[in-house]
Amino acid sequence: MQLRSRKSRLKGSVLIPASKSHTIRAVAIASLAEGESLIHNPLYSSDAEASVRCYSALGAKIDTSDAATWKVTGMGGRVVPPAETIDVGNSGTTLRIAMGSAALAGPGQSTTLTGDEQIQSRPVGPLLDALADLGASCESLKGNGNAPVRITGQLQGGRTSIEAKTSQYLSSLLMCTPLATDDTEIDVTLLNEPGYVQMTLDWLDKQGIAYENDNMRHLRVQGRQCYKALELPVPADFSSATFFLCGAALFGDEVTLEGLDFADSQPDKAVVEYLRAMGADITVGDNAITVKSSALHGVEIDMNATPDALPAMAVTATLAEGATRLVNVPQARNKETDRIACMAQELQKMGGRVEELPDGLIVHGSKLRAARVDGHSDHRIVMALALAGLALDEPCVIDTAEAISVTFPNFVDLMQSLGADMTV
Repeated sequence: MQLRSRKSRLKGSVLIPASKSHTIRAVAIASLAEGESLIHNPLYSSDAEASVRCYSALGAKIDTSDAATWKVTGMGGRVVPPAETIDVGNSGTTLRIAMGSAALAGPGQSTTLTGDEQIQSRPVGPLLDALADLGASCESLKGNGNAPVRITGQLQGGRTSIEAKTSQYLSSLLMCTPLATDDTEIDVTLLNEPGYVQMTLDWLDKQGIAYENDNMRHLRVQGRQCYKALELPVPADFSSATFFLCGAALFGDEVTLEGLDFADSQPDKAVVEYLRAMGADITVGDNAITVKSSALHGVEIDMNATPDALPAMAVTATLAEGATRLVNVPQARNKETDRIACMAQELQKMGGRVEELPDGLIVHGSKLRAARVDGHSDHRIVMALALAGLALDEPCVIDTAEAISVTFPNFVDLMQSLGADMTV
């Protein structure tokens, strides 16, 4: 599938869809809980569907027939592995969190998890090792530290350490260890994206889970706890909002993003401050952000907490004056793609002056030109390149646009509602 994008001005209001990260956490906790939970305003996307299929296979009963409210009848922590392999598609969050959940199965009971080609290239070895320290039997079936993996119960607890190059490793441990038979201590030797771990801790707090947290460097989780049925709405997604924030900062007459709550711990809310540092005209109100385009200039941004924002910020930087350094985000090389290399490659096709760093990019303000570019089957790269097209007289053609459905199926529709000349 191709997405075509060309010069546009944006104006109007848009309601930002629900958070992928929160939706998957809600599905996992509701599935492990006892009783019936109601998840209001869930995100409908390929990744969210993957989490529903995964936890249904592990024993939960999940009714998604009402798009506004999903009903989940939980398994009370009693995971029953299916005979068939669970395929999480392109959802890395689902894979990592479900690996921890699968470790809760009874002694000798095994779950096999896999995903698409991208998922099978993303490392999970540190999480396998940590779960093994805590009593599970874990195996990478190809012996390369990646999926497909086989997880055999039963998680006991104990002590482990984790080098969390992705926060998903630690989030997985924090979500499964309350249901272990003994207490768990986790030493964190490296932590990227701490804001996503805070999102997980917020969910544990809502559940009344007992744990001790020493600045996310050492955590102690009490065992033999349980999750309770929940009824909560899913907050709007700051990661999805990033594309509208950047688009409006570059091309907006006046754009209002609705539904965003700055009290939520999602790390990508920091994009507002990134853009302000570049000179963007942004006003934050109650559950709404209004953005008008203005002249932007280059800055240095530490993006360790916000790797998902790298593609959109790279495009924004090519259309700003001077040089922008996007640094301290090496984990961006191990997302759906190597986002550092891919963004450099595709922006260079469009005339962008972009230099790769081991942990980021140096992006120089550039005169972009229309080109046919490759989205690398990465939803965030496709959407970022679509923003670049809004600066061009001739259409920018982006391949693999079907990847948008992973997190944001109605991205093009919402952009069109603001006046974007985008077509699939």
